[in-house]
Order: sequence, then structure tokens, then C-alpha cells
Amino acid sequence: MALHLHFPPLRFSVTHDLAKQNPQQAFHGGRMARYVPCMASTTTDQPTVDNRRNANYQPSIWTHDFMESLKNDYADEIYKGRVTLLEKEVRNMIEDENAGQLEMLELIDDIQRLGLGYHFKKDIRRALDKLVSLEGSNGRTPMSLHGTALRFRLLRQHGYEVSEDVFKSFMDPEGNFMASISEDIKGMLSLYEASYLAFEGESLMDEALAFTTKHLKDHKGNISNSLAELVSHALEIPLHHRTKGLEARWYIEAYNKREGANDTVLELAKLNFNFVQSTLQRDIGDMSRWWKGVGLANELNFARDRLMECFFWTVGMVFEPEFSNCRKGLTKVTALITVIDDIYDVYGSVDELELFTDAVERWDVNAVKSLPDYMKLCYLALYNSVNEMGYDALKDKGENAIPYLTKAWADLCKAFFLEAKWTHGKQIPTFEDYLNNAWVSVSAVAILTHAYFAVTENITKEALEGLEKYHDLLRWPSMIYRLCNDLGTSAAELERGELASSIVCYMHETGLSEEHARKHINGLVDSSWKKLNRYLVDDSQLGKPFVAAAFNLARITQFTYQDGDGLGTPDVTKNRVRSLIVEPIPLNPVTIV
Repeated sequence: MALHLHFPPLRFSVTHDLAKQNPQQAFHGGRMARYVPCMASTTTDQPTVDNRRNANYQPSIWTHDFMESLKNDYADEIYKGRVTLLEKEVRNMIEDENAGQLEMLELIDDIQRLGLGYHFKKDIRRALDKLVSLEGSNGRTPMSLHGTALRFRLLRQHGYEVSEDVFKSFMDPEGNFMASISEDIKGMLSLYEASYLAFEGESLMDEALAFTTKHLKDHKGNISNSLAELVSHALEIPLHHRTKGLEARWYIEAYNKREGANDTVLELAKLNFNFVQSTLQRDIGDMSRWWKGVGLANELNFARDRLMECFFWTVGMVFEPEFSNCRKGLTKVTALITVIDDIYDVYGSVDELELFTDAVERWDVNAVKSLPDYMKLCYLALYNSVNEMGYDALKDKGENAIPYLTKAWADLCKAFFLEAKWTHGKQIPTFEDYLNNAWVSVSAVAILTHAYFAVTENITKEALEGLEKYHDLLRWPSMIYRLCNDLGTSAAELERGELASSIVCYMHETGLSEEHARKHINGLVDSSWKKLNRYLVDDSQLGKPFVAAAFNLARITQFTYQDGDGLGTPDVTKNRVRSLIVEPIPLNPVTIV
């Protein structure tokens, strides 16, 4: 079977300023090792059970019984009544005609960071519309650096056109940021956070990021513990790259310690977090029963059993309670992707993988007859699950999603297969060839294609065309996912003999060090974020719920691989899972009266 990949090429400019050094070498195990020459083609004997590769993945740390047992009682009527009352009080705060501009901006920011934004979408929009209209009629009121940066970030986040030129008043005649503002730590922090919403070509925002990063890291002044905690938190990961649920948990605890915190907003945030968590616990219980029934974890013991981590991933994409069905569908998708990825990466022979790839491309239940026994159960689980999700889309949305879902799976498996051939043939592709395949093989396209039909109510012909052609809202989150994945997993993959990663390919092609390669890859991550940021403002035709899911996929990706392989090594994410899904926030007795 001939393999033809037709993925749209990425538009990165891959240039190298330094001359190649020793191109016969490739990185391996933390050292430079002799490169194995590429082969034009490869044939592989059928492996026996004894000589199959095994990644020796850590077993799941979350048992079926544990996931089924999770239950808190914060969805009870006594709590719902209290939430309704508190929501009304907070809504009145947002609608307060006497609130100053900065006071309103700070309230909106707190509400969003506390995980409450979805309750007040229309109220926040009205407040921001009013703010913009008043400025348009009266001229912009001069604001502090903190107020200007907060306004910029919130307006751009909510889709308003706002120029980077608003920061020119804080620059000297030479076009540099005034040295005096470096002493305003609160303003510097706000400018730092705003700079991460930059578009391509916004050089002032690039300068703002470099300036604020340097001075926030080097600040020597006396600041409050609360502000120091916010600075440390931001320097670890900026707010724009953080997931809603985990940020809400952290910010509730930080806000609880803040002098002058609004008790009403804080109480609502705590109750809401626990209420959402109760929904998540029901969801993971349902998914645990599904996963046990599918049986892949027992049958394919070479593969990662990562149901909880896959579910955690979907919570990062869609945190709000109303997206329960979406989370469940995406958990099925990501759990199946994880197992199939391990079939391609770890266990299958080239001949077997060719059969599986062909079966997925044909999407015919009879194709199971041609597969090895260990692949049959996996193929049928995939076939049945995707068809069921397609049925639900047709029933609930009136759209036949199956052609789009199956195309995404076929392209994913073809991309997996090409990488497997590189691995079995001990080939290192060019950096460009690697990237043009890897943004599909990382699986975000398949995940987002499923997500589109789950979160979108009014499906349009234009949106479906964009989906089929892999719109940039699928492409740039995929690139962020791929590059962050490579930065977090390259060492383990090299130990398994997988030479095709962005780091290895770049080092081989340029002869540069791992340090240079990682710097270049991080630069591409930043570039992808700027391309993605345009869709905060631009009309994508795919709809705002999908735009939110696409951004959130990029966020959970960066978070998952921040400290290593958060999927392959469950210990990396264990505490995050516990804080988001397992452990409720303690409430004072007065709260439930």
C-alpha cells in the first residue's frame, strides 16, 4: 500500500543563522552519538512476542474502584440555593453604575480567575461594552500602567480590537520603556500578563515581555506577600497559558489570603468550584465504567492505561459543567488515541501497522478480519465509539459528522505510520518534513474535530469546510501541543529508539547543541501562540465555543508537559488531579446555613 500524506504545510520559516557543525551526529541520551544513515526504504520481519518493544510504562495510579467511589455533596439543593443568592449579589456588583473603571476591571479579572466567568458572560460583556463606548465618546481617561495593561488584556481576551499603542505613554523618546516604571511591580506584572496576548508583528509587546520579565525576576523592592505570590505564579506560567480549573483552585487560595478580598465573591467561588468538581466526579465515574467495559487496558498491557489523565486533559479543554457530554466524548477519544499511539510507537511491526492504517482509512467493520488478534479489539473499540459519537451528532445537531471524524482518524493513523517507518528504519527526517507530519501525529486535529461537534450548536457549511481543510484553529494548537510534547518527552523517546522528534531533527540538520535546539523550539511555541492569538479577535467561522476549546487545548498541553511527560509518568500530574477532581475546598460552617 502506498502512503500519501496531504497535510497542508506549516508556514514556519525554518532558517539557521549558524553554520552546520558535524552533521554526522545526532543527540542520544544526553550526549552526542553517531548518526545512523537514513534508508530509502525498510522491511521489517514479523516480530515475535519475545522481541516486541516495551516502553515499561508506569501502571495507572487510579483504580477503577477509586474513580467510581468519588462523590462530594456540593450539588445538593442547600448549596444550589446559596449559589443562586450569591450570583445575584455579584451580578449587582458588575452592574454597579457608581463603580470606577479600574474597580470594574479588577472585579471582572477576579471573577474570571476564580472560575466564575461562565456564570456572568453576558454581564461582563455589557460592562466591557459600556467601558469602550464611554471612552469612545469622552476620550480615553489616563490610567496607571496597571489599569492600562489590565484593560488591554481583558478587552483583547474578549475579542475587542485594541492596539499595542496604548502603552506608548510609558515609553521614553528613544522608544524604550521608562526605567521608572520598573519600580511599579503591580503595573509591571499586569504588563507582563498582557504581553502574552500579542499578535505577530507587535514589536512593542515583545519589548514589554522582555522588559517586564527581567525586572520582575530582579525586583528588590518591598512588596506584599500577596503580590510576591502573584509574581512568582506568573513567572512560572503566564495567566494566558493556564487552564481555568487549576487556575481557579490556585487563585481561590491566593485570594483567600488577600487583604480586602470580597467575601461574597470568595464564597461563591468556593461553592462553585466544589459544585463543578461534583459534576467532574460523576463524569469520571461514568468513564471508568466505560473503560472497564471496553477492556483495552487488560488486553493490551504494553500500552499506557491513563484514563484519569485523559479525563483531566478534557477538563482542561472544557471545564464548565454544561459540557459534561463533551468531556466524556473527548475522554473516549484521548484514551483510544493513547492506546493506538502505543501500538504504533512501541508494539506493532511495520506490516501490522500498515494493515491497521489501511483498516482505519477504509472505515469498514469487515477490515477487522485482516488484523492481528491484538489489534482487533482496539479497532472495534475505535470503530464503535466514533460511530456512536457520529450518531449523537446527527441526532442532536442534525449533521452527519462521521466523514469528518473518520478523516481525522485516518490522517492521524497515516501520520503515526510514517513516524513508525522512520523509527523502524532508524531514519531522521528533515526538520521541515518532521513538523509537517508531526502537527497531525500529535493528535490534536482528531481531538478538536470531535470537540467541534460536541461544543457547537449551530453548525455551518463554512465551518465544516474549515474543519475539513484543517483551519488554523486546529493547526496552531496542534503545533503548540507537538512542540511542548517534544520538549517534555524527548529523553524517554530516545531511550526507546525514536529518533524523530523536533529536537533531534533540528540538531541533526544544524549540528547545533541540544540547548540551541530547545531555544529554537521554544521560539516556535511562542510564534504559534501569536498566530493563535489572532483568533481572539478575528472571526474564525468556527464559533466562539470552539475557539475557546482550541485555546484550552494549547493551554492544557503546555501545562501537561511543563515538568516532563505528564501523560507517560502519572506522578507528574498526580497532585494536580487531586486538587482539581478529588479534593473539595473546605467551607466554613456559615457558608451552608
